[in-house]
Amino acid sequence: MILKRDTHRRILFPWEGRGGLRRFIELGRVRPIALGLSLLTLLVMIGVHEHREAGIRRTRATLLGVRPAIEAYMADHEGGCPPALSAVPAQYARYKEPPADAWGNPLRLICPADKLGKSYVLESGGPDGVPGGLDRIQ
Repeated sequence: MILKRDTHRRILFPWEGRGGLRRFIELGRVRPIALGLSLLTLLVMIGVHEHREAGIRRTRATLLGVRPAIEAYMADHEGGCPPALSAVPAQYARYKEPPADAWGNPLRLICPADKLGKSYVLESGGPDGVPGGLDRIQ
């Protein structure tokens, strides 16, 4: 008597069995590594964003600290703007050297201002340092 072979039996790779590739990926080693890499990527993205936002906050604080010196200079000079921030005398300024933004770029003083109702514009180039760029801080 001759026995017939079972035709459905064969050697299978781990990803060819029940569940296929999805089951193979769900193995114990792959999931923690993928989760760790995802978490690390998320933390780096949050860190970069917070570093940029902290620089913006520092630059805004610097701008607010410089404005009283410019306004005091203008009040004593009949509304005339100083030619540059370095030209503001020490009696008005609380800084020893011209202030810079959080990225080391010098602040810009524009007199007269292009906008109505403002006599001057004090601005920073922002994170990219481009004067008048899209991410400038005023």
